[in-house]
Amino acid sequence: MTTTRAGGVSASPYDSFNLGDHVGDDPAAVAANRKRLGEAIGLGADGIVWMNQVHSSNVAVIDDSWKAGGDPIDKTDALVTTRRRLALAVVTADCVPVLLADARAGVVAGAHAGRVGAQNGIVVRTVEAMQSLGARVEDISALLGPAVSGRNYEVPAAMAAGVESALPGSRTTTAKGTPGLDLRAGIARQLTTLGVTAIDVDPRCTVADVNLFSHRRGAPTGRLASLVWME
Repeated sequence: MTTTRAGGVSASPYDSFNLGDHVGDDPAAVAANRKRLGEAIGLGADGIVWMNQVHSSNVAVIDDSWKAGGDPIDKTDALVTTRRRLALAVVTADCVPVLLADARAGVVAGAHAGRVGAQNGIVVRTVEAMQSLGARVEDISALLGPAVSGRNYEVPAAMAAGVESALPGSRTTTAKGTPGLDLRAGIARQLTTLGVTAIDVDPRCTVADVNLFSHRRGAPTGRLASLVWME
């Protein structure tokens, strides 16, 4: 699931359901929003694991040593777990939230795939971590959540070429006719190459949809949360 801007207590420009604690919003408002989210999904605020995301290729496995209500996992961009009724949260405002699950093996994962992380293999590392816990690629399903679309993600030509070389299928042309990136297309192709075939893509563009937070459309702004968990 992925949240929208609506339903929280944060004031402008974070209005209103900002779930990012690193964007300058009132910490009390973020805490209230996170509590509201936990209650809404039936797991409580202590039933969600958060990350301090740094655009890395670092993956953390959440095992029984993680205590309910524990601190966010520092300097990481993907979480993997076999624990039930524990939601893994990815916060974004243009980057791609990648939610993965192997229901048969009982393994779920959430990855934050921005341009740098996607280019450096965060999704591949996440799938590998799932496999280490018993997941099989042919049983993994993936959801690529709301993110900036290729039509609205303009980058220098050299950057587009560099990302394309590491993440084939991501280079595109924007609505202006300029070089652009479609990270979801590149990630979907990467997952297919790994053997994942059950891939869904949320079509919403964070830049175009004013119901979603977008750093490119207007910073400072809040962050959406995309969550995956097993009942």
